[in-house]
Amino acid sequence: MHLHRTKKNAPPPITEMWRFLFLLGLVMLNYPFLIIFDKVYLIFGIPLSVVYLLVGWPLSILVIYLFSRGLTFEEEQPRDISRSDQGSLQ
Repeated sequence: MHLHRTKKNAPPPITEMWRFLFLLGLVMLNYPFLIIFDKVYLIFGIPLSVVYLLVGWPLSILVIYLFSRGLTFEEEQPRDISRSDQGSLQ
């Protein structure tokens, strides 16, 4: 039994990007990164871990928003039909 992916059964790149963004969000809001930013360091009187969450959470929302806007922009673009495609339509 072969488990390698072919073009026929591979998920589309958009699906893989959503998976990547989801996993990146999980990693950013879990143990390794939260411990890295859990220092006794204040920025304008706010602990570094709180600043990390207050900046990281909206930043991740912004990245997902921009990615989804890029998807709708690509869908709105008219598709150019080349001469080779025109022959197959007749």
